[in-house]
Amino acid sequence: MKRTFKQRLSRYYLIFTACFAAFLLSLAVLESEGMPRVWIGYMFMFATIVLYASIGLVSRTSNVAEYYVAGRRVPALFNGMATAADWISAASFISLAGTLYLNGFDGLAFVMGWTGGYCLVALLIAPYLRKFGQYTIPDFLAERYGGPANGRAVRLCAVAATILISFTYVVAQIYAVGLIASRFTGVDFSVGIFLGLASVLVCSFLGGMRAITWTQVAQYIIIVAAFLIPAMWLSAKHSGNPIPQVAYGKLLPQLSAREAALAADDKETAVRAVFRERAAQYQQRLDGLPTSWETGRAELQHYLDSVRLRNASLLEIRTAERALIAYPKNAEDAVATWSAARDENLRRARPLTPHAVPFPGATQEQSDIKRRNFIALAFCLMLGTAALPHILMRSYTTPSVEETRVSVFWTLFFILLIYLTIPALAVLVKYDVYSALVGSHFSELPTWVSYWASVDRTNPLISITDINADGIVQLAEIAIDGDVLVLATPEIAGLPYVISGLVAAGGLAAALSTADGLLLAISNALSHDVYYKIVDPKASTQKRVTISKLILLGVAFVAAYSASTKPGDILSLVGAAFSLAASTLFPALVMGVFWRRANHWGALAGMATGFLVCQFYMVRTNPTLGGSAAAQWFDIAPISAAVFGVPAGLAALAIVSLLTPPPAPRQAALVRHIRTPEINEINKN
Repeated sequence: MKRTFKQRLSRYYLIFTACFAAFLLSLAVLESEGMPRVWIGYMFMFATIVLYASIGLVSRTSNVAEYYVAGRRVPALFNGMATAADWISAASFISLAGTLYLNGFDGLAFVMGWTGGYCLVALLIAPYLRKFGQYTIPDFLAERYGGPANGRAVRLCAVAATILISFTYVVAQIYAVGLIASRFTGVDFSVGIFLGLASVLVCSFLGGMRAITWTQVAQYIIIVAAFLIPAMWLSAKHSGNPIPQVAYGKLLPQLSAREAALAADDKETAVRAVFRERAAQYQQRLDGLPTSWETGRAELQHYLDSVRLRNASLLEIRTAERALIAYPKNAEDAVATWSAARDENLRRARPLTPHAVPFPGATQEQSDIKRRNFIALAFCLMLGTAALPHILMRSYTTPSVEETRVSVFWTLFFILLIYLTIPALAVLVKYDVYSALVGSHFSELPTWVSYWASVDRTNPLISITDINADGIVQLAEIAIDGDVLVLATPEIAGLPYVISGLVAAGGLAAALSTADGLLLAISNALSHDVYYKIVDPKASTQKRVTISKLILLGVAFVAAYSASTKPGDILSLVGAAFSLAASTLFPALVMGVFWRRANHWGALAGMATGFLVCQFYMVRTNPTLGGSAAAQWFDIAPISAAVFGVPAGLAALAIVSLLTPPPAPRQAALVRHIRTPEINEINKN
């Protein structure tokens, strides 16, 4: 019976892959016949959203086991694909290659941390969770640390952590949805967010984990095609080898030679000197506050009055009005605005850093700081990965513990298909930009520059300004947001626009697949762990599923509203979620599996201490949250706050557990059970 089900699934997805390939070919033919680009964007968006919605409709269910854990019958291969899609979020698909493009070697901390983290999931947590056989992560922690009698406090703490971690993460995914939708359909950014949200809701609202699983398998197929095709094209274009993971090693020496030539270019040096001078001017304004703010505002007001009096052109008047409106409202606002402008100009004034040089710094001390941050970030991402609720939930969906182990192998395989390509793509795109765009005339800028500059006019994703007025593009005159790089890769490579649509569909699939899992993790934690386990234990299965759907709907709209405010770049939001997950949940999860002496009070102390230390460090050191970089401990960046939160959580859990009575015999028996080689689940429900 299992073999028949797996064969049927294989046939369905082979048909889907063939139909998707035919869809791409059809659009390519239509593009060659003159179909407008905007219509291709509409068709990609419409087709993918309809596809995901259709799977959601077909997979709708009110059965508790189907809604929460897909009936525990997902074959290992397909669970691996679904988990990979769940894992390859907008940060991985959209932002990671851009981070490597901007930061070179130092960006590999994300690749190493996330890949290594999933190895920890395979070794330390996933099989044991499946053997325990619950529905959610708070379920596991409540049973392990207290049981029905006194596990309520642990359950509530785990629910709070799940909500905070998942909500932070899901806002980043919905932000990416808005970015993609606005670029490829021309709608407003906020409208694009709610268009993508409709697709998320149809899948997760109607069918829960069952619908999400089968949707994520389809989404992974789109993701892998969208990421590999442009990378293979660029690889063949620049090296003659269509395998980017192999070819980019040959291209690195050529990129290094080009970087050396640009670093020695007098025009590049002159442009960077202009940015340095601008940074000094902003510093002078900061030093002269509040007088400098008052003087600047008076000058702008005087200029506006003068252009109005001399009947200047409407354009000149509007420009003067916008300058006055954009001016800081008070001296405190001026500190934040001018500090950010000073730092941005200083960043662009820095000498070119070679892509392949690890931990670059002007001094040995600066290099050591970068090395510490590299190791700290990789550490936080690894442990955060091993504690993400929406990823760990997938270990509940397989038929057995053995299938879970096989599923983890397939997940790693499918993730590595993308992750081994990301460093290659960063090098290929950088070489293309450095050799084709740099040195070209401003009058001959490619059309993709203006396309992406117009997506968000308040915070342009790409900006190329003739700083030295020579009409030639210098590298220092190019400012590219890391979030735009992958989406613009097909246009940078000169591929047909249909491939741009495919990449957008891949980015949308990556964002939606992760958003689906995150929203379900939040709604399940609230409906199952709070409503059913605490508020109304006698609730019917129908009522439990209905409550979960209503909560999911509410959380989705709150997350969409938060994303519409553009709270920060995608990678920073995701990094914060990983540090919070590592600090709050990792100690309790791992010690709950491997240390029988860990008890109820220790788990509470560990989760609370880890969270508080992590949150304190983020708030204290992140300028966006009102902190200061001067308050950093050992110069560790706020994104790596878990490097302090995890040890604090582990220490608190161990100390409090040893100072309080040992856990009940039932909890010790549970630990023995999940660590034995048996594959019978403790709970068949």
